[in-house]
Amino acid sequence: MAAKSTREHLIDVGLGLMHQNGYNATGLSDILKAADVPKGSFYHHFSSKEDFAAATLERYGMREREHAAAVLNDTTTPPLKRLRHYFSDLVKIYGQEGAIPGCMMGRFSLEIAEESPQLRKRISASFDHWQHTIATVIGQAVAQKELHAGTDPESLAGFLLNSWEGALLRSQAEKSNAPLETFMRYVFDGLLTKESKGKAGG
Repeated sequence: MAAKSTREHLIDVGLGLMHQNGYNATGLSDILKAADVPKGSFYHHFSSKEDFAAATLERYGMREREHAAAVLNDTTTPPLKRLRHYFSDLVKIYGQEGAIPGCMMGRFSLEIAEESPQLRKRISASFDHWQHTIATVIGQAVAQKELHAGTDPESLAGFLLNSWEGALLRSQAEKSNAPLETFMRYVFDGLLTKESKGKAGG
């Protein structure tokens, strides 16, 4: 139990540091100092910094999946209302007012994915899962006639996710939530409305 506790503690600490500072700017010494754990204990649980980063990405993805499930699986709420609520939450969590602005997977995609096939595959799988989660809700919106019958849920979900990540990246560059607010307005007051019938992706 103690060994598991040390591993979990390292992942929690490392997740915060790597989300905040990125992969390259987070040294092993930073992790050990913040976690107050000796180097030997780190290497007892992880073979390398890359292996450790993979574990932090898995933890990050798990937390994101839990949040998405809590909001998007609530079938008592109409699908598009759930989707708006979900992205509104993301603006609060990862926008400029959030504890750590920006998406860790997006940061890692830019910084390390090309150099590390292990991390790239993990990031890609997380994005695929995220897209499918959104596509499931879009499919429900189609079934409930909130969106046009010809809408392709997976394609539209991919467009939304790509647009979100781009808006979040620009939000980081500008230190402003304006790109996120533009995303929300055009997606939920334009693209995903009964009037437009969600023809994009159809």
